Amino acid sequence: MNYTNDLKLSNKLPSIKPNIEMIIPSDKEYTQTKRIMLGTEKMKQEFVHLAEWIDETYGVGTVNIIYDTRDDKRPRIQICFEFEKEKDKFLTNNISYFDNEKQKAIAEKFSETIKMQGLSKKTKSLFNLFGNNNKGQYLTEDLFVIYGAFEPIAKLETSYKITAKQIDDFKKSFNNLDIWTISIGFTIPTFFMYTEDKIKEYDKPEIKNDWADQYYALIKPFDDFNYFKREEIQILLDSKENFDNNYESNWYYYYK
Repeated sequence: MNYTNDLKLSNKLPSIKPNIEMIIPSDKEYTQTKRIMLGTEKMKQEFVHLAEWIDETYGVGTVNIIYDTRDDKRPRIQICFEFEKEKDKFLTNNISYFDNEKQKAIAEKFSETIKMQGLSKKTKSLFNLFGNNNKGQYLTEDLFVIYGAFEPIAKLETSYKITAKQIDDFKKSFNNLDIWTISIGFTIPTFFMYTEDKIKEYDKPEIKNDWADQYYALIKPFDDFNYFKREEIQILLDSKENFDNNYESNWYYYYK
């Protein structure tokens, strides 16, 4: 038994904060950025100068910039990087989460570049009050800046490509009666033994390394962007005993 894609979409996601939009493979922000990564689409031309300024100023590589408005009509841009370590440069460990100074600098630069191109519009302009959306132009006042990283979501999408049957066949390939099932939670495989005692028996580096080799061989053909590295593969161990006794034999509770 392996939990379904529906459970994967709602559980075991990386720790996130409010207003971070690109978090699962079905998000439109991700699919658009993926097309740019694949070379079938380009970043909007009006955002290129801002992207170049961000890259030069902060030493990162901006893949995409996405503009939208929140439910409260506040304009927002999402700066999409390839790697999580790039996004982390714009975050803090305090309660504000975002580096406010960098947010402010990027917002000001966005406003500057958009105005230079003649693409800005006022939030409450007379033109807008009469129902003309002034399509193709951007609000720049009180802009909210957020960030996304492509790699972790691409890795998540890679794990989604492995079907339940393939995972079941993978489990059977070990020909090991001590393994109850194998479940993949946010790219990390968990080998479920039948009992807690069996976990102790199999929790050995040589065994887990061998299983990691085999899992790497399973997932690598689906890895379109070559993000999975063998040295980063982790194997987790758990038991059916724990699953039954502490999670009511329910995958939803387990991955909640």
